[in-house]
Amino acid sequence: MTDLVDFLAEQAADSDVGWSLGTFGAIAEFTRDVDEATTLDRSDRMISAVTLRGAMRIEAHPQLRPIASESLTKESWSHRVALCLPRQTCAMSGRNVLAEIGPDRAALRAEDRDSILFDLGLDTLQVDVCVRSRDPMTIAKLRSCIGKSVFAPDSAAMGVILSANPHRVFVSRLGRVEVYQPIPPPNGKSPSGPHTHVLPKLLAHRRSHAATEPLPDGWVPCAHLYPPNPIRDEFGRSRAFQPQHHAAFQILLARFGDPQLVALKHSVIDAVAAGQAPSAAAAPHDRFARAVVRVALRQLQASDRSSDALAAWLSAYDRAEPHEVEDPVHH
Repeated sequence: MTDLVDFLAEQAADSDVGWSLGTFGAIAEFTRDVDEATTLDRSDRMISAVTLRGAMRIEAHPQLRPIASESLTKESWSHRVALCLPRQTCAMSGRNVLAEIGPDRAALRAEDRDSILFDLGLDTLQVDVCVRSRDPMTIAKLRSCIGKSVFAPDSAAMGVILSANPHRVFVSRLGRVEVYQPIPPPNGKSPSGPHTHVLPKLLAHRRSHAATEPLPDGWVPCAHLYPPNPIRDEFGRSRAFQPQHHAAFQILLARFGDPQLVALKHSVIDAVAAGQAPSAAAAPHDRFARAVVRVALRQLQASDRSSDALAAWLSAYDRAEPHEVEDPVHH
């Protein structure tokens, strides 16, 4: 457990690492600037980071399992470390209507612990999606909507939230993310730094995570951390390949990744380096295995390790599959 907390603390201390907590269709993201005033804290079982724009806390649950993975995007790849719990352990309240929780005694800042917390009742497995306010008028308006779905036509709750900009608080068995920044207007752009997404059409799928993320059956991501991507910056913009970021994540992948997928990736890299033709290897049939092969080839290409063999492998394998989709929330 100490090693795990050390790992989480090391990641929290790096301003280039992003964090999220939520589910497929509802997610809170925590990021910070390199020069942003931040209060970092850790104990034997917990790490936290607090800024003026938001905060996050991750707790080292005894059953916590970090799982590192890489996925395809349209033109490159994404990576993350999922902080998972067994399905039978991860469940939260499961409320399906707006409910008042009471004062948020677990708030990361002392000044927020008397503010009133409301669960939006999104009926999600591993997260309670909440808002928090100390404004009497906002609290009264939300109380008038208690007992109804926030998406019901006769509920004013979402209108109250969009106009009042209460704190958003996403809570799982592994901790919480709090967002203090205003909610962008409809069709507006999410601000840099901490922010949230609540997407009813994606929530309707009732998935615990994106279909592109290779997680073992029975394990549910209750938070994620996102080390810097070697080919895209924090805003998702393309940049020159950063070998140090690539190497750093490969260490995490070796430590926390699926051993079979990691071995497959290394076998592809070795085969290309040896000049072997794609036909020399058995074609992967599993969607995640195929994605691993394509990611490996794209990384070789990005790192400027061009060769006739790599060109042949890219031609054979790096083709879009039917219904191929990206993680619609975060990469």
